[in-house]
Amino acid sequence: MAVTPRSLFVDRYTCAVCLDVLKDPVTIPCGHSYCMKCIDHYWRQLDTWRVYRCPECRRSFDRRPELNRNTTLADLLERLKGVKVDVSPSQSYAGPDDVPCDVCPGRKRKASKTCLTCLVSYCETHLQPHKELQAFKKHKVEALSGNLKEKLCRKHHRILEIYCRTDKTCVCSLCAATEHKSHDTVTPDRERARRQIRMEKRKTEMEKRIEEKEKKLKEMKETVRGIQRSAERDVQEHEKTFESLQLLKPEITNLIRDYELKELSKTEELIQGLMKEIEVLKRRDAEMAELLRTDDHIRFLQKFPSLCVALEDGAAPTITVNTDFLPETMKKNLHDLKKHLEEMSSWVCVKTSEIGGLGVPK
Repeated sequence: MAVTPRSLFVDRYTCAVCLDVLKDPVTIPCGHSYCMKCIDHYWRQLDTWRVYRCPECRRSFDRRPELNRNTTLADLLERLKGVKVDVSPSQSYAGPDDVPCDVCPGRKRKASKTCLTCLVSYCETHLQPHKELQAFKKHKVEALSGNLKEKLCRKHHRILEIYCRTDKTCVCSLCAATEHKSHDTVTPDRERARRQIRMEKRKTEMEKRIEEKEKKLKEMKETVRGIQRSAERDVQEHEKTFESLQLLKPEITNLIRDYELKELSKTEELIQGLMKEIEVLKRRDAEMAELLRTDDHIRFLQKFPSLCVALEDGAAPTITVNTDFLPETMKKNLHDLKKHLEEMSSWVCVKTSEIGGLGVPK
C-alpha cells in the first residue's frame, strides 16, 4: 500500500490542543482524536464543573469519557515517522513576537485574549470555557496583554486598577484601601483623559521640532553643494591664471582642494549630528503615536512620564558659504601672485645683439 506523504496528512492527524502530530492518540466518543496527555489536561481544568466537552466540535458529555489509546491510529503514525517532508508551521502557532497561550501544552498557539482575573493568556480553543461556563462570566477578559507583570501590583500581586495622583503611580485596590487610603485616587480612564491632552500637545511640539530640524538639514546639505561649487569655480579660475606655469598650477589646485575637504569635513560632521537628533525625535514621535492609540489605560499611564520628558535640543550652528569661498589670507596671496605674473608678462625681452647694435659704430 502506498504511503501518504506527511504533508498531506499532518493537519488531519494533528492534535487540536497542542497543534502537534498526535502522541499516544486517543479517540473520544464524538470521533475526534487527541494526544492522551493533552485531552486529559484539558478536561482536568473542567473537573470542578463536571462538564466535559470536545475542544473541536464542542459536544458535551455527562460523564468524563474513559481514555483508551487508539492503537490503529498510533500504529499508522509510527509508520509515517520516517517520512521526511518540509511542513510549514501553522499560522496559529505563536512566533517570537507573539504572546503564547499559557494553557497549550507542547507547542504553543497564539493567545487571543487575556483574563485579568486568572492572569492567564488564552488561545481561542482554551478561551472557550470563559465564553460558555457561568463560573467564568464575572472574569475580566480583555484584549491581549503582552506583559501581565506590568499590570500587577508587586506587593499584593493583584491587578493595577486605580491611579494615585498623590504618588503618581498605579495601584491595586488593596493598596488603595491601605497605604494610599488618604491619597487623591482616581480611575485610570479619568487620569488617562487628563494626560492624553498633555501628550497630544507634546506630540504637536515634537512634530514642529522635527520639521525645523529637517529644514536645517536641507540648508546644511545645500551648504555642502555650495562649498563644492565655490571650490570648482576657484580651481578653474586660478588654473587659467597660472596655466603658463605648469610647476605652480598643481600646487594651487591642491591648495584649494585641501581647503574644500576641510570645510566639507566640518559640515558633514554637523550633518551627521543633526540626522541623529532627527532620528531620536522621530522615534519618540512614533512611540507617542502608538501610546495615544492604545486602549490600555494602565500601560498609557506607566509609559507617559518617560515619553513626555523634554528632550535636549542640540541646535546646529548656522553655516553659510559666501561667493568668496577661500579665506582672506589665501585670497590675498593668490591675488598678489597673479599681479606679479601680469607685471612679468608685460616686460619686453630684447635680444642682446639688438642692444649691442644701438649707437655702436661699425
